Formats: sequence, structure tokens, C-alpha cells
Amino acid sequence: MNERTDTDAEERRTDFIRDIVAEDVHSGKYDGRVHTRFPPEPNGYLHIGHAKAICINFGIAEEFGGLCNLRMDDTNPTREEARYVEAIQEDIRWLGFDWGDRLYYASDYFAQMYAYAVQLVEQGDAYVCDLSADEVREHRGTPTQPGRDSPYRDRSVEENLGLLEGMRAGEFAEGSRTLRARIDMAHPNLNMRDPVMYRIMYATHHRTGDDWCIYPTYDWAHGLEDSIEGITHSLCSIEFENHRPLYDWFLDRLGIHHPQQIEFARLEMTNTIMGTRHLRVLVGEGLVSGWDDPRLPTLRGMRRRGYTAEAIRDFIDRVGVAKTASVVDVALLEHCLREDLNRRSPRVMAVLDPLKVVLANYPEGRVEQMEAVNNPEDPSAGTRMVPFSRELYIEREDFMEEPVRKFYRLAPGREVRLRYAYFITCQEAVRDEHGELLELRCTYDPATRGGDAPDGRKVKATLHWVSAAHALPAQVRLYGHLVPDEQDEACPPALWRDEQEQEQEQGAGADLQNRLNPHSLEVLSGCRVEPSLAGAEPGARYQFERKGYFCVDAASSDEMLVFNRTVTLRDRWRRLQKAGDGTRASP
Repeated sequence: MNERTDTDAEERRTDFIRDIVAEDVHSGKYDGRVHTRFPPEPNGYLHIGHAKAICINFGIAEEFGGLCNLRMDDTNPTREEARYVEAIQEDIRWLGFDWGDRLYYASDYFAQMYAYAVQLVEQGDAYVCDLSADEVREHRGTPTQPGRDSPYRDRSVEENLGLLEGMRAGEFAEGSRTLRARIDMAHPNLNMRDPVMYRIMYATHHRTGDDWCIYPTYDWAHGLEDSIEGITHSLCSIEFENHRPLYDWFLDRLGIHHPQQIEFARLEMTNTIMGTRHLRVLVGEGLVSGWDDPRLPTLRGMRRRGYTAEAIRDFIDRVGVAKTASVVDVALLEHCLREDLNRRSPRVMAVLDPLKVVLANYPEGRVEQMEAVNNPEDPSAGTRMVPFSRELYIEREDFMEEPVRKFYRLAPGREVRLRYAYFITCQEAVRDEHGELLELRCTYDPATRGGDAPDGRKVKATLHWVSAAHALPAQVRLYGHLVPDEQDEACPPALWRDEQEQEQEQGAGADLQNRLNPHSLEVLSGCRVEPSLAGAEPGARYQFERKGYFCVDAASSDEMLVFNRTVTLRDRWRRLQKAGDGTRASP
């Protein structure tokens, strides 16, 4: 184990989990080892809720000089695919974590799990049951009423061993039999009422092929995997708290290494939909464009939208680790993102809704190069040259023919500053026969190059612009929140397992569709961006001056640049801080 200094300990963040781990290290529990794991199911892509678990497990292991395994909980071959395995690894590395040579799979332990199951049968702690999935649920009872024993609960050890061997050998029909733990059908915790350990599934596994036709349930496999790997601290989100007594029961009955499970509140955010199974419904029903849709909280979607790993980790650090569930306002995540992008993003000028401006007194054919600052937060970023000519584009919203109160931008007879260029004055608004605004005729003051007037006169507005002759065409996608503010509660956790998953997902699409923001995506064609963006690589991030932060989309080409809006410039989190809001307890 790596040596740690007193300074390291002083600088280490504290929370209830870190306090427990620190005490265990100090007391010599597990010989002072700290060994955690991140155990995703490879049945979808990771989302920001997973990122919290990743940061906690990898972060605590790193802070205490320990190890963290990456383990794929691949116990359901009907859901899991190799592409998800690869994507999970890519996303974790993108977040900035590495598991070294400790990549494991639940399927690595299938033979050992089966041997453990045989042990429980031999001890009289498990039996083969012929009830169907529906009948098992009917016998389970309710939180206030005890369940009923299975009529097959009292089979002899010899009969159970023979039937289990027949299940393993593929002698019975799919779904016809299960192996269940013999615990207590009257237990107040429903998870302890003779849970299913194995079910018959004739499905090809992405790693083991057709070697197995019985597969362990998640609850049977999960604690065993931690035990086999020698995990010391099994850090789980709060929905596994009621499952901990079951994991403990299995480990105690088997008499094997017993990790300590500690639960923390899962991450819930406003204005989005969390949970892999909910997201799978959105993708499967075509309600979004795919797992990397920039509106989704998937790490792939967030990366495509322009989020940085540093901003996500900062956000998770600020949210902290607690036991009590709460819903975090997405404004905090966006605040962290703005702070990070503000430091690193080059500034450029882009016009999303172009209105032509003709400078009547500017020489025809003349082109000047204006020096523009790349990032005022980073002097080392230097400057660039931006072409200026007689015909320009400004934002259509920056002109008002009859300006309202507190509108300080361009209007007839009014003077404004063009960023890095000149003062201009609007002389005329040109319209077509239908009254549609075509262009503005303006004049410029050549003495104001660089934005200052030698006579000291001031203007109240500075506009961004691009040269009409030099600007590049672009498409801009304005992404908003997936769920509107009036329905901003996050989807409740759904711990759907095994035979109930498909049933729970059926019909969920209509409910989710009703919750979606119909204005979460606006596609703008005909945009214009400054020529310095020629050849911008997918994933490159920029601040469009006065408009927000944008990222080059993977769909960009030499013919057409495509930008995704990452986040606006308006920081709602600061207002929430002043109001003392931002995080609220879940009902």
C-alpha cells in the first residue's frame, strides 16, 4: 500500500464514508487495506449518476493509497453487450480514472458462484422451486403481510442437488425452475423472502457464449463478486441498503470474506431523466437520437455537448457525499461547467440569426484585419486576426426599429460599438415589399478603430459581428433541458431486476414522452461564424461572444460546421445561491 503523509490526511476531503474508511485504516481492519470497486452493468451507457459512484470509489481508493477494481456485472445475457463494455471503459478513462490491470467480470466467477450455490443446497439453505415468476411474486406477500412458503420449499437436499444439476445441464425449459435461498417468507424485508438465486435462460452470453443456461441473479452475484475480489469497502448508492441484509446472509452462510457495504445518496438532478432503464426507453422509443444525444445525462451525450471531465468532477465534489437523498439543481452543474469553460475556451464571434449591415461610407473592396483577444482569462492564449469589410452580419435581435425602454443596441440614428472594430451608426432599415427587414444601412467612424472614440464619447452597447464575405456557414443546435422547469423533479430510482425488468419498461415510453420538454432542441441553419473556425475539430469548445459556450459536433464536415450549444452565459446558480436554494431534500 502506498505511504501517505500527514499533510495528505489533512488535505483529504471528509464525509461520512471517508471517516469510516479512515477509522478502519487506523484500527487495522482488513490489515489497513482499502480496496473498492466500481461495478456497472454493461446494459447501457454510463450517465452522470454513475460518475458520482466512479468518483467516490476511485477517489477514495486513491486518497487512501488503495486500489479500485472495474468489474462488469454481466449476469443478464439478454441485456448486456460487448459494445457497452468498451464504452464504459472509455467513459471512465475520459473522467480521469484508471483501474490498471484490475478489469474483472461477474462471468469470471460463474463456476465459483455455482459451487457456492451447491454448498448452500447441501447446507439446506437453498432449494429448487417450480413456481413461475408470477407465482413467486404472488407468494412474496406485501410489506405489511407475510409471504407464503413455496410448495417445493421442503424438497430434500438430494432432490435439490439433482434438480440443480439438471438445470445446469439444460434439462428443463426456460423459466420452469429457479434456485431460491431458504430464508424467511415472513421476514419484514421483502428481499429476504426466499429470493431467486438462479434462473434458466437459454441466451448467449457476450463472453461465455452458450457455456451456461442458468444465470445468477444480481442479488446472488453481487456480494460474492466483492468477496472473491477481496473488496474491503463496497460503496453503493442508497437503493442497495435494503439488499445489504441479503448480501450479508449469503456471505455469512458461506463463511467467506465479508466486505463492508456502505450506502450513499444517489445523484438526482432537476430538469433531466436519470437511470439506465429510463434512458433505454427514451433511446429505444426514438424519443431522443441515441445514447449520445446531447440532451441526455449520459457521459457520451455530455461529452458530445461539450462538457469537460473536470467540470463534472468539480460538480460531484461540490455535491458531496451524504446519506440523505436530495435533488440537486442542474444550475450547479452548469455553473461548474461555465467556470471551467471560461478558463479554457477560446473566444470567437458567431452570428446565429444574421442581419446584414452595409457600411455605406466604408471603401468597397477594402478588408482590414482586426486583432481579437482569444481568451481574456488566459493571456497566454494570445490574439487572432479577424477580417472586417464593408458588409457584415450582426444578430437580428441586436436591432430594433422602435426601441423599447432599456434597449441599448442598434436602432435608427443610434451609435454602437462593433467588438474590436469601429463605432457604427444606423442610418436606414431596408425592407422588401412585404415589410421584411432585409438589411441595415449604416456608417462607420474611422477614428474609432479598436473601439475607442478619440473625442471621449461613449456608447451603451457593443455588438459582435462577422464579415459577410469571409464568414463560414454553420448549423447551430440549441439544446435546452430535457425536462421543463415545471416538471423538474428527477425520475425516481427504479431498481428493476431480472424477470421484472421487461414488464416494468413496457408502456414507460408514453409516460416519459409526456414529461419531455418539446423545446429541448432548436436547430438553426444559416448561421455564420468567423473564418478562424475553418477546420475546427469535433469536440473543440469555444465561447461564442455574447451567446454562450459551444462545441463542434461530430457531424461537422468541410462543407458545414455543426455546433452544439453546451451552456448559455447566464448563470442561474449565482441567483439561487443568493436566495439560499439549489439543493432540496427528496420527498
